[in-house]
Amino acid sequence: MQPRGLGHTDQAVTPLGLGLAALGRPGYINLDHAGDLGHGYSVETMQAHAESVLDAAWAAGIRYFDAARSYGRAEAFLSGWLRTRAIAPASVTVGSKWGYTYTAGWQVAADVHEVKDHSLGVLRRQVEESRALLAPYLKLYQIHSATLESGVLENYAVLDELARLRDSGLAIGLSLSGPQQGATLARALEIKVGGQPLFAAVQATWNLLEQSAGPMLADAHAAGMGVIVKESLANGRLTSRNQEPAFAAKRHLLAEVAGSLDVTVDALALSAVLHQPWATVVLSGAATADQVQSNVAALAVPWNSSLATLLAPLAEHPAEYWTTRSHLAWN
Repeated sequence: MQPRGLGHTDQAVTPLGLGLAALGRPGYINLDHAGDLGHGYSVETMQAHAESVLDAAWAAGIRYFDAARSYGRAEAFLSGWLRTRAIAPASVTVGSKWGYTYTAGWQVAADVHEVKDHSLGVLRRQVEESRALLAPYLKLYQIHSATLESGVLENYAVLDELARLRDSGLAIGLSLSGPQQGATLARALEIKVGGQPLFAAVQATWNLLEQSAGPMLADAHAAGMGVIVKESLANGRLTSRNQEPAFAAKRHLLAEVAGSLDVTVDALALSAVLHQPWATVVLSGAATADQVQSNVAALAVPWNSSLATLLAPLAEHPAEYWTTRSHLAWN
C-alpha cells in the first residue's frame, strides 16, 4: 500500500484503513458481530482480540486507524497497542470523532448504546479525552455523524472552537450518516472560518448498495478534502454472511461475479470502493485477523467499467438502505 496525502493536510494515509467500531465495544450492528468476538466480552479478552486485529492490519501495511469517543474502549485499546508496539507517531495517522457518548455500560444489549450531543461543552470535554489517550498520534478530529438536522454546522461557537483546534495543528473533519449525506456535505464545503475552509476531510458511507453521496464526495475531493469511506461492506450485508431471503438475488449476483474473478465477495465489494477516483482512504471494518487478510485482498482485484455496470443493480434507494441499516440488530 503506497501512502498518499489526506487532502491538503500534511498527513500520510494508506488506501485501506482500519475502523475500530466493531472492536471497542461488546455490542455492534455488524452481522454476526458476536461470532467475530467469540462471545468473549471481558475487557481483557476484547483488548487482546483488538490487538490481534491491529497487529494483522499493521502487518498488511495499513497505517490509518479510525476510532471515536462512542466506540466503547476503542481509543484506549488503540492507544495501548500503539505504545506497547512502540509505533512512532510519524509512521501512523489516527483519526477519531466527537459528538456521541457511549452509554451501553459494556453490555451487548442496552436500551441506549450512545447519545448524540454536538454541543460546545461535549466537544471541549471529548477532545481532551481523546488527546489524553491518543496524543501524539491523533491527527484528525471529526464531528461524528453531522447532519443538517443536528444544527452543528450552524453552531458558530462549535465552529469557532473547531477552528481553534485546526489552528493548533489538529486537522478537522466530519463524518456523515443518513440519506442526506450529500446535502450535509454541500453545506460543510461552504464553511470557512478565518478565511480558510474549516474541514480538511469527510468520512461518508458509500458502497455497492448506497451510492447516493458519490457526486458530492467527488466535489469534496476536487475541493481538496480528504475522503474517507466507511461501511464499504454495509455492516456485513455485502459479505457471504448475509443470508436474508430478500437479499437472495443480489447475493447470487455478488457470488457469481466474485466466483468468476476467484475472489471473495467482501474483496469484490471493497474493490468497488477502492477504485472510486475520489476515495482517499477506504475503511475496513474487520473484526478478526482473517477478515483483515480477506479485505486487503481487495487491493489486487481487477476493476473496470464492465464490472461496475454488471453490479449496478445492487444499488438501493437511499431511504431503503438507511431504513434497513436502522433495523440491524445490536449483537
